[in-house]
Amino acid sequence: MFSKHCVIVKGGGDLATAVAHKLFRVGFHVVITELEKPMMVRRKVSFANCIYESEWTVEGITSVMTDAEGMDRVLKDGKIPVLIDPTCNISKQIQPSIIIDAILAKRNLGTQLKDAPVVIGLGPGFIAGEDVNAVIETKRGHNLGRIIFCGAAEPNTGVPGDIKGYTTQRILRSPCEGIVENQVEIGSVVKQGDIICAVNGEEVNAQIDGIVRGLIATNSNVSLGEKIGDVDPRSDVEYCTTISDKGRSIAGGVLEAVMILLEDSKCK
Repeated sequence: MFSKHCVIVKGGGDLATAVAHKLFRVGFHVVITELEKPMMVRRKVSFANCIYESEWTVEGITSVMTDAEGMDRVLKDGKIPVLIDPTCNISKQIQPSIIIDAILAKRNLGTQLKDAPVVIGLGPGFIAGEDVNAVIETKRGHNLGRIIFCGAAEPNTGVPGDIKGYTTQRILRSPCEGIVENQVEIGSVVKQGDIICAVNGEEVNAQIDGIVRGLIATNSNVSLGEKIGDVDPRSDVEYCTTISDKGRSIAGGVLEAVMILLEDSKCK
């Protein structure tokens, strides 16, 4: 049904992956653009992890690191191509029907309304009707996944969503600038006080009991205060390797917005 439409998803982290996964499943041709060294916490559910692993599979769909020349081959193989293309230059070549800015930088890094017939931004930093056609709400709560056709998403509060009563306590942040050395793996069960990793030899400890749902790759170079891990108090190992409820809600909002906007553009 949608095979004639090409979608570029800017960003390959966990929420971008949720969006790409849903659009790919319903028949869109999906291409992901990323940084040369993306910093992903939820690596096991991020298509951009193929940049480090060559290929990466999330819930039955595989992404492949490639370049512009190999992109068509990857699509014909029924997989999602991931290109190292921070400025999304590939859009000039393939002229996509849809561009989804899923970088989640909390600000617009250059996406414009003229970039494609349908342009959608995830979260704060975009204004629907000015630099994108629609914005999808990414803040947990009543409006998560809501389509905004006029205006902006709720501002970033810096406070993570509540899971079993925990917010900031479940997030691991770098105590200093330096190189990460992991002591555990994603999926490890930990207790409060356990060492999760070290940055330049300075320990990072779990603040709560739970399971390590996300952890930045060892040898990553991080800055002071940067998010480097996530301990989930629900302690379900399946949550480490499957798309989150938040991701599915946002992806559903994106798909609904795409359907509406494609119909609108056809009528013009």
